[in-house]
Amino acid sequence: MPQTPADPAVREHARHTDGKLSRERMLACALEIIDREGVEKLSMRRLARALDHDPMSLYRYAANKAALLDGVAETVLGQLTVDSADPDWAAQLRAVARDYRRLALEHPNVVPLLVTRPLATPLALRPRGTLRPLEAVLTLLTRAGFDGPGALHIYRALFGFLNGHVLDELQELVDNPEETDDLLRLGLHRLPLGEFPLLRSLATALATYDGAAELERGLDILLTGLTTTPTPRPGKPTNAGHGHRTPRTTTGAGRRKSSGMETENRKGKAPSPH
Repeated sequence: MPQTPADPAVREHARHTDGKLSRERMLACALEIIDREGVEKLSMRRLARALDHDPMSLYRYAANKAALLDGVAETVLGQLTVDSADPDWAAQLRAVARDYRRLALEHPNVVPLLVTRPLATPLALRPRGTLRPLEAVLTLLTRAGFDGPGALHIYRALFGFLNGHVLDELQELVDNPEETDDLLRLGLHRLPLGEFPLLRSLATALATYDGAAELERGLDILLTGLTTTPTPRPGKPTNAGHGHRTPRTTTGAGRRKSSGMETENRKGKAPSPH
């Protein structure tokens, strides 16, 4: 009589699946392992054991662990909702930010994948699911009247802030949980008072960190900065945000661009879409 498997991932999938292997089931199981034990504990062999399949069968759906991790990131980002038809683009970006934070808190061990995996993979080679939030946000903003580069600038500003925020919120601050004094609880008493007077004085503020409130405050600053630029009007796109690098469209720019295209064509390369 077969014994009940000890691996929680095995028990979970024994209850909820019919045993047939698919990419979706494989990625769901991989996500469960990462959620429970971290990315470093995931391997093709461990995943195969949890799925009760031969390890070689997994390579039909993921060529290697890197592809598997990309798929897990795609699975999580596939749960991010963006309403591209929302007429209030700023309110929609705020809703997207809240949803992104929710996913990060539900899957904290996946956050490093969301932040770092894109850096290891060229844009066009990333799983399509990881690019859909980008396309949806660009659609939202261009419908609101921003030009393409301006919309991309806003997307980068938003997700740069969000990634920094969730990493900051998930970091471990408490050093001595049993202590009631914030300075001792965070271990800041170890820092020399003469060198770190301000940091030590902020012990209570650090100990009472409210991630949701900090997110809203950061979004207020970010979105206020974006909405104080010229209001986007349908049919008349505008650049978004200060510091946006305007594309070369001034006098002579067309000639420079054409020259660049001719140079690339002479080298036998297609012009870069940037």
